[in-house]
Amino acid sequence: MRRSPKDPCIVGLVRKVLGRTGLAPALLELEVTETAAMDNPQIAIENLRALKSLGIGLAIDDFGTGYSSLAYLKLLPIDRLKLDRTFVKDIEDDTNDAVICTATIGLAHNLGLKVVAEGVETAAQLAFLRSLDCDELQGYYFSPPLPESEAREYGMG
Repeated sequence: MRRSPKDPCIVGLVRKVLGRTGLAPALLELEVTETAAMDNPQIAIENLRALKSLGIGLAIDDFGTGYSSLAYLKLLPIDRLKLDRTFVKDIEDDTNDAVICTATIGLAHNLGLKVVAEGVETAAQLAFLRSLDCDELQGYYFSPPLPESEAREYGMG
């Protein structure tokens, strides 16, 4: 189910789901696209703070593709940035993408945030991102998207 961080019902909905399922809030991480967070930043910040107070993790997805202000980035109560694959895919050949990845990872770490690089497909991308101490990597280099049953097996292997 997709909801916007500016949806006035989002906090109540998450609270209700946590109550019904018994899931520990620390085991849940919600991803918010940069564009959705910046559509109405004041309301989004308010709702994200309320969600954070429930004890859940928060991530900004597709970072770098929207029109966010760095001033808002410091106000968002997030735990991690997901560096969009558009910057990862050409880091081997495009100096600008390499610089953007380097700067974004450095900025995030200096703000106390973890970074997930999306769209890792080659050993060279993996090596470059590891050299920057990127916290988490995802993409076809590791596995294509899997159905739940196969994902469980993959994670246990």
